Amino acid sequence: INSSNFVCILGITYLDHAGSALFPESLLKAFTDDLRNNVYGNPHSQNISSKLTYDTIEHVRYRILQHFHTTAEDYTIIFTSGCTAALKMIAESFPWIPEGTKQPSSRFCYLTDSHTSVVGMRGITASMNVLSVPITPQEVLLAENRLPAEEQNCTTPHLFSYPAQSNFSGTKYPLSWIQDIKSGKLCPIKAPGKWFVLLDAASYVSSSPLDLGVHQADFIPISFYKIFGFPTGLGALLVNNRIAPLLRKTYFGGGTAAAYLAGEDFYFPRKSIAERFEDGTVSFLDIIALKHGFDVLEKLTGGMEKIKQHTFALAHYTYTVLSNLKYANGAPVVHIYSNTDFSSPDVQGPIINFNVLDENGEVLGFSQVDKMASLHNIHVRTGCFCNTGACQMHLDISNEDIQRNLQAGHVCGDDIDLVDGRPTGSVRISFGYMSSFEDAQTFLNFIIATRLSKSDTEIPFKPVTKLTTESVADDLPSVNNADKLSPILQISDGDLRSNLSAAKTSANWQPLETEAKSIRAAVSETAVPTCRKGGKPITVANIYLYPIKSCSAFEVTEWPVGNQGLLYDRNWMVVNQNGVCMTQKQEPRLCLINPSIDLKQKIMVIQAEGMDSISVSLEDNTEKEAVAGESKVCSHRVKTYDCGERIAGWFSMFLGRPCRLIRQSSDMKSKSHQKNTKGLSSAKNISLSLVNEAQYLLINVASILQLKEHISARLEKPLEIEELIQRFRANIVVSAPESFEEEEWAEISIGALQFQVVGPCSRCQIICIDQQSGERNKEILQSLSAARGRKTNFGIYLMNQPLHSSFSDVLSVGSQVLPVLKENTEIQPPTSGEEKCSG
Repeated sequence: INSSNFVCILGITYLDHAGSALFPESLLKAFTDDLRNNVYGNPHSQNISSKLTYDTIEHVRYRILQHFHTTAEDYTIIFTSGCTAALKMIAESFPWIPEGTKQPSSRFCYLTDSHTSVVGMRGITASMNVLSVPITPQEVLLAENRLPAEEQNCTTPHLFSYPAQSNFSGTKYPLSWIQDIKSGKLCPIKAPGKWFVLLDAASYVSSSPLDLGVHQADFIPISFYKIFGFPTGLGALLVNNRIAPLLRKTYFGGGTAAAYLAGEDFYFPRKSIAERFEDGTVSFLDIIALKHGFDVLEKLTGGMEKIKQHTFALAHYTYTVLSNLKYANGAPVVHIYSNTDFSSPDVQGPIINFNVLDENGEVLGFSQVDKMASLHNIHVRTGCFCNTGACQMHLDISNEDIQRNLQAGHVCGDDIDLVDGRPTGSVRISFGYMSSFEDAQTFLNFIIATRLSKSDTEIPFKPVTKLTTESVADDLPSVNNADKLSPILQISDGDLRSNLSAAKTSANWQPLETEAKSIRAAVSETAVPTCRKGGKPITVANIYLYPIKSCSAFEVTEWPVGNQGLLYDRNWMVVNQNGVCMTQKQEPRLCLINPSIDLKQKIMVIQAEGMDSISVSLEDNTEKEAVAGESKVCSHRVKTYDCGERIAGWFSMFLGRPCRLIRQSSDMKSKSHQKNTKGLSSAKNISLSLVNEAQYLLINVASILQLKEHISARLEKPLEIEELIQRFRANIVVSAPESFEEEEWAEISIGALQFQVVGPCSRCQIICIDQQSGERNKEILQSLSAARGRKTNFGIYLMNQPLHSSFSDVLSVGSQVLPVLKENTEIQPPTSGEEKCSG
């Protein structure tokens, strides 16, 4: 595939195709050319443009049916907003028979290896007094007893749902189950009645052909962005016409009624099933885009069968190399979660799910792997992938573990990857039709490079031995023979059964000894703090504020302290044309912008090389003609106002992209961006500026020096201590005798100021950016992770609630720091799902 069709990912290794496909440039061009050359009106009207829209939509319906090898005689296409909406529609309209009637009641049975949106259907069935029954893949394989003839004659409708392909592991479940269950040969559970089958095909159809002429499921929900990448927010429910007349519907929206009365309870639906269920005007322009999606897909790839073979070949190669990577002691580098041996595309899709291990078999948290991958411009997916059932099955997580993890602060989608040393999720890579052999190689080289780093063997904490690769089978494709990959196609459904029954997991979970505290909690109120005894005095060495979030530091020797931290610290931020906050993660050149505060003239002066300096008033312009708005900082809503066209033009010119400077609105600071932090001034809300996590970030020079030793071993040119301090973007730099002793502090006093320690700072990719040049060096984060025992914590967050609202409190360099020690010296990791960087 010509790389010019995917210009947006040049230099990027995109391995989250199971999350979303990428759209080619030719699809957008064909679609926009279509819109330029035609007028498409509302399909519910009768004029010429509307008739064109209606006819085009009907053509797209036939095109979808053709893609799945079926016809309008057998299936109806109902457009939805996505697969999830289609599943909800099924749950609401299926002809359930509730408990408590004379007739045997219905059952909703679903495979435990199902997406959240499938499992969520049980909320609707429960409200209808219908019992839901989860069933494991192994239980389905064992349930081959045919019902007695008298029970088969029962007409009670039951629904069985299973995925054609697991979005967690890529396991392909037998499509033969469809006919076996519908015929009564295979009974998911013992219940008299007639079984219908819901085949969740969202993951499967993104890379495999589905023949509904052979495998006639009753309901097939899909999302089109999984196939084409564009449009998003559009899916469909393919309904078998034999079940369609039985579906029930209570609500009726625009376009669904043949006739109704506003003053009386009279409604007569349209005859067409599609028109009856498509409430309101469908997303007709997005539907028209599908036509071009099918055209371009066929032109670029030659069809779904070729996509299936291509993507599987990449997955097979990657799996084979990855599964054979070993440390010198023979321990595997990764644990792969799979029910198959990747020998056939008929039982395995192009998805590899795994966790990285150290040489002792301990799991490296998926969040750390994700951060490392980002440094190599590799995009992966981490967590449980909206499939808790599969996550529990493969990682051996019990129901009690899930509940305890929730109490410990872990929720779906956050970056808490380990609880009590046990993984809460994993890493997933997946290939699409635009993936290349170079993508697979880049990923494998990343795994080898990060586990083979030179300094790993020189770290006294946990020495990491070198990697070795076992000799692989003779039929393993070599790099030079990548184009000749020939997958083996002889694996049958029976082989899948044996694979499923032999599936093993490596994790052995133990209950938490104590319920973990909330991360936002500081030290327990019942703990008895201990003052630090003896030793050299600790002093403040440096003070930095960052007036513009993610821009350069402004160093001072003394500075006023306000209600949100250092006065004017992170009061401004740069946003893109969509109003989204820009950080050095996306735009490293932000570090080359140097703001400074002049308290006497009440201005902020902004400078950058090659640009004339520009100034911004420190006075609040909320009351003036400034444009107000809302923004988000690490999921926190903040009120802001725009600093004007002159400033926006300056930033846009320097960064070479449209952007604007906005400022937090002073009248909303105390209301819109707060942290409810236990242990601080009777648990009052603490007001924050545009920081990610806390008012202050503190680091220790002694800790920097120890880290410098490990980093220097990996670099050709050693880093200066000042450069490292700048990379960690702290507000307060202290000089303490012992490295990392700051992690044992519960609170500190600096002069008259009292600070509470609220947790460690888990570092992100920003520390890899040279704050003087904007250049990246991924060794920094990797060295930190290795030196800290697979974690990336460095520095501590502080909160301070001034006793009064004036700015009379001042923080000064040279002031003595008096810490109070925690009784429990282990600092809990943050509960928030956001990366804690010091932007």
